[in-house]
Amino acid sequence: MKVSDALNSRTSVRAFLDFPVPGEIVKEILVAASRSPSGGNLQPWHVWALGGQELARFKALMAERVKASPMGEKSEYNIYPPELKAPYRSRRFKNGEDLYRTIGIPREDKAARLSQLAKNFNFFGAPVGLFFAIDRQMEPGQWADLGMYMQSIMLLAMEKGLSTCPQEAWALWHKTVAEFIELPPHLMLFCGMALGYIDRAHPINSLRADRADLSEFATIRGF
Repeated sequence: MKVSDALNSRTSVRAFLDFPVPGEIVKEILVAASRSPSGGNLQPWHVWALGGQELARFKALMAERVKASPMGEKSEYNIYPPELKAPYRSRRFKNGEDLYRTIGIPREDKAARLSQLAKNFNFFGAPVGLFFAIDRQMEPGQWADLGMYMQSIMLLAMEKGLSTCPQEAWALWHKTVAEFIELPPHLMLFCGMALGYIDRAHPINSLRADRADLSEFATIRGF
């Protein structure tokens, strides 16, 4: 698969098949992704991969926690800026509406939307759950490096016939995640990622998120 094909066909998958992913494939992806660039070659990424019985145990714990506290724990960082301005606010709003439209949930059905949100914390049924953390000493440049590592994972997954969904929603459960994976206190949880085989029959996976025209984000000069 060409990189351009992987990039163009990648989507955030929110329904996975109940089909296991071999641990060796997960390891291959994580190692290959470590060739991602990082300033000063700091390689600031830290990743935990859960599968099999460990993931089942974690999902069972999360089911209990989410039932008791649907909105989770207060995140350590703002997933979105508190006062999100245009055009970002409208893009986020439209993406959410488009997503819920695929599964027939109207805006006024708050209970159904909350139920869909909770599926994040089951990794949308994926057989592999990844968690990403970064040293608290790091600055925005190193957070960008971590993002590049995650993007590499997502593209390599496509090459292996797998799909992913990066999930900043896990920041809402950073205490529970830290407790389960025994996250050292000097590391901060950034997000999670679901990894597995896409359920192509599920309507939610029909979403193809919009992208802005080149003129909206690029200034081309000199050629």
